[in-house]
Amino acid sequence: MTAAMPSGLRRTVSVLAFAVVALIATPLASQAAVDAVISDIQSTADSTTGILTFRSSEPVTVDAGSLVATVDGERVDAEVSPTTHLDRTALLVIDTSGSMGASGMATVRAATRTYLAEAPADVKIGVVTFADTAGVDLAPTTDRAAVQRVVDGLEARGDTSLHAAVLAAAKELRVKGDRSIVLLSDGADTVSTNAARDQKSATQQLKKNGIRADVVRFATNDPAAVGALRDFAGASGGSVIPAANAKDVGKAFSSAARALKTQAPFALRPEAPLTGTHEITITGKASGESFTATLTADVRAAAANGTPPSSSGPPPLRTFAVATGPTPWIAAAMIGVAILLLVWGVLTPNWQTLREQRIAAIESFVMQQPRLRSRSEGKSEAGVPIRDRIVDFGEKAMKGRASTAHTMLLINRADLPLRAGEWWALRAAALVGGIVLGVILLNGAPWLGAILGGVLGFIIPPMVLRYLADRRSKAFERLLPQTMMLMASSLRSGFGVSQALDSVAKDSSEPISKEFSRALAETRIGTDIADALDHMAVRMGSKSMAMVVMAFRIQREVGGNLAETLETTAKTLRDRESLFRQVAALSAEGRLSAAILIALPICLFVYMWFVSYDYLSLLWTTAVGILMLIGGAVLMVVGVIWMRQVIRIEA
Repeated sequence: MTAAMPSGLRRTVSVLAFAVVALIATPLASQAAVDAVISDIQSTADSTTGILTFRSSEPVTVDAGSLVATVDGERVDAEVSPTTHLDRTALLVIDTSGSMGASGMATVRAATRTYLAEAPADVKIGVVTFADTAGVDLAPTTDRAAVQRVVDGLEARGDTSLHAAVLAAAKELRVKGDRSIVLLSDGADTVSTNAARDQKSATQQLKKNGIRADVVRFATNDPAAVGALRDFAGASGGSVIPAANAKDVGKAFSSAARALKTQAPFALRPEAPLTGTHEITITGKASGESFTATLTADVRAAAANGTPPSSSGPPPLRTFAVATGPTPWIAAAMIGVAILLLVWGVLTPNWQTLREQRIAAIESFVMQQPRLRSRSEGKSEAGVPIRDRIVDFGEKAMKGRASTAHTMLLINRADLPLRAGEWWALRAAALVGGIVLGVILLNGAPWLGAILGGVLGFIIPPMVLRYLADRRSKAFERLLPQTMMLMASSLRSGFGVSQALDSVAKDSSEPISKEFSRALAETRIGTDIADALDHMAVRMGSKSMAMVVMAFRIQREVGGNLAETLETTAKTLRDRESLFRQVAALSAEGRLSAAILIALPICLFVYMWFVSYDYLSLLWTTAVGILMLIGGAVLMVVGVIWMRQVIRIEA
């Protein structure tokens, strides 16, 4: 039997119980009801600025009067900045390894769609993916449709290069303003040869650059993965959210996007500008709820342009980037147009109409002044146009070279109105233009762009010249048999050889008409007909024409019917051309195979350059790779020469 508790004792016990509950509830109530983190710490001459990010389902308003800030335990003045615009950049770092599977990628697509719908419209969002290699698939942009298209095109395959992905994201986020990543992974790094070192390097990069990492740990309890993801999140006040299914992933992405809506810039007023590592703590109230945010930050002075300076640490993963966006291409196009205008100015003797040129010719004849003279002759140095100076310098540079005679022969064969100095100026312009375009288009590695552009600018003009000369020479060879038949018909009609040449020059098509006109002009100034035709054979590089000249000389020495000789020669040339075409048809498969084998490694190299640069860069970043690259280039050259000799049919 229990005795009844006296009323006074009952009252005392009630008061004590209430006090105990109050004492327990007080610290609970004083705990932060709003989760807040600090990011983007920068120091200026008069203040230290940063951004408070609140993880809340609803927008929050910071009570400016409640802010209390300390730096290394010392209290400093703090205020909420009146700035309403924030520069914010976020990256979706997505695991596309084979373990994600088709269902995992479907989850990523749906979660990304949720994230893009929740994130503020001014936030620039990019995509980084990682499997066997890691890299930036899409630079940060406000084009939400572009982000979704990139994510929708992702497929799961390969291993997991988690640490390389974080390094690539840290490099891409060296920009002004608040920076954050949403990292989704379902496992530990399986590519790194030194996981502990690479994990530490990636964590340091996040911390030094002040990048907030919200990590989604998708369907994994691997201790290595859990530890790495926890380190990434803890580097700058991020969070780790375990997700077992698609619904959890969607909630995690939605929470990360909503956090971007609840941000407030702040400014601290320390006695002296902050530099180095400091622990910053800010407490206060936001929308009536208490919060506490603490960050150990590597405080750096803000750059003049507002862009955080690059931090120390290991070199970034991608040391090369191809210029993207419209600006580099527009600049390259403008430079290309400028170079073409320069070349046009160099190659244009005078800006004169045909009438002005005819009048100048008449005046030159009447005044007994030779027309063919140096452009700068008779002019002072100051009065010579720049194009004339360039061409005259080119004339001097080309004079005496062993290759000049062959070059001029090709220019004549291609029927180009160029002098030696003009050809030199054209090649110089192509070389300079190639270097400039290479540096612009490959702005991530200007030295490599300059080398490639210089090589292309150096070899393309002679290749084009040789192509034009060969094309015109082949057209001459193709028309020569019927030309010989036309000459034979003229001779049978009673014409002389000179009249037959004149009829060919008038009635034939290019290039026969022009070349025979030149030969006829040579005969009119005293050159023997056989010599004039021989000059034409050499000028056009025509073995068929050489055979015609030989037949012509033999007929003149031994006598006979010239018309019949020309008809026999024309028949021989036709049979020879028919044989060559048959051989070309039979060797077409070999020539096509050779072209494919030569182009395949080059095209594959270019494709891998854009798709998997990190894998390809081992060829010139390691000693073994450099040896392989040199050996491959040598073998390619040997193979090209070998295949060329195999499929080449001598005339």
